[in-house]
Amino acid sequence: MKVDGKHFRSIWREHDGWSIGAIDQRRLPHEFVVAKLKSCEDATVAIRDMLVRGAPLIGATAAYGMALAMREDASDAGLKRAYDTLVVARPTAINLKWALDEMRMALAPIDPLERAEAAYARADEIVEQDVEINRGIAGNGLKLIEAIASKKSGETVNVLTHCNAGWLATVDWGTATAPIYLAHERGIRIHVWVDETRPRNQGASLTAWELGHHGVPHTVIPDNTGGHLMQHGMVDLAIVGTDRVAANGDVCNKIGTYLKALAAHDNGVPFYVALPSPTIDFAVHDGIRDIPIEQRSGVEVTDMTGRTADGRLETVRIVPEGSPVANYAFDVTPARLVTGLITERGVLKPDRASLAAAFPERIAAAAE
Repeated sequence: MKVDGKHFRSIWREHDGWSIGAIDQRRLPHEFVVAKLKSCEDATVAIRDMLVRGAPLIGATAAYGMALAMREDASDAGLKRAYDTLVVARPTAINLKWALDEMRMALAPIDPLERAEAAYARADEIVEQDVEINRGIAGNGLKLIEAIASKKSGETVNVLTHCNAGWLATVDWGTATAPIYLAHERGIRIHVWVDETRPRNQGASLTAWELGHHGVPHTVIPDNTGGHLMQHGMVDLAIVGTDRVAANGDVCNKIGTYLKALAAHDNGVPFYVALPSPTIDFAVHDGIRDIPIEQRSGVEVTDMTGRTADGRLETVRIVPEGSPVANYAFDVTPARLVTGLITERGVLKPDRASLAAAFPERIAAAAE
């Protein structure tokens, strides 16, 4: 995707061949800063502190974190230590564990002297796989947008998003935004309602930033506006991303997604979830009961950072001192509220049979 007309990915190998470059998403939208990751600890901190965020990108970062670890200590103990350090950096996004399992499976059988080179090679494969998967999601989701555009006789198609499921949450293209970018490039008139997504404001800070740089028409809205827009026929479909999909089709995504799904269901608005197959967790059979919900620091709720009129970045407190704060980072949308799952292998029904038929190899991996 593009930043000021130049193609960027969210993460890459630097010119030295071993260190990792990544866009520091904590600084967006006010500053475009590239961070350099030089150790497993750097990758762990990047994931934990949300320098990188979004399930697919977390997985890619973890894979490179393992490669960085193998440069330092490629012994069996070093491999275990790197895995154990990275796997607990963020608890909800299943792509983190998936990527680390892939890396461990590739590295454990080979001689430690060969592990560093093999680790970078496997991490590169995971990164390129993510890009190809998202291209597939783009093509399959495009068909949904084209069908609506046809019914509207070329009038603007209005899409509602939540959080950031754009290219900044993946390596490139994005998940929920991938069909939007492709539709825009195909000349379809499209407009995106961008939920601000409190408390970290990923919609206002990230989705709006990347849509703007790519030239896609959009409007940032407060989180509570979506239901009103749907009531008045101003949303043609909702497309969101996800951090984990259970085997029964339940969808875990950024907090507030469930409320959007309820509003969409009440107003007859199609509600789609875009996801790469590594986000499916066939080991979890009931998303509401079994998916762990990360509870993050209350500071994310009490404090906000922005640019002042004179250009300074300032953090201010918006909650009274002494008021308790809860910060549940995710919620789970039941499969019954999901119209379809947009994957690289087509648009699937959100149920066990459809997921199993489309991704039998993922079931086998979950059983191991």
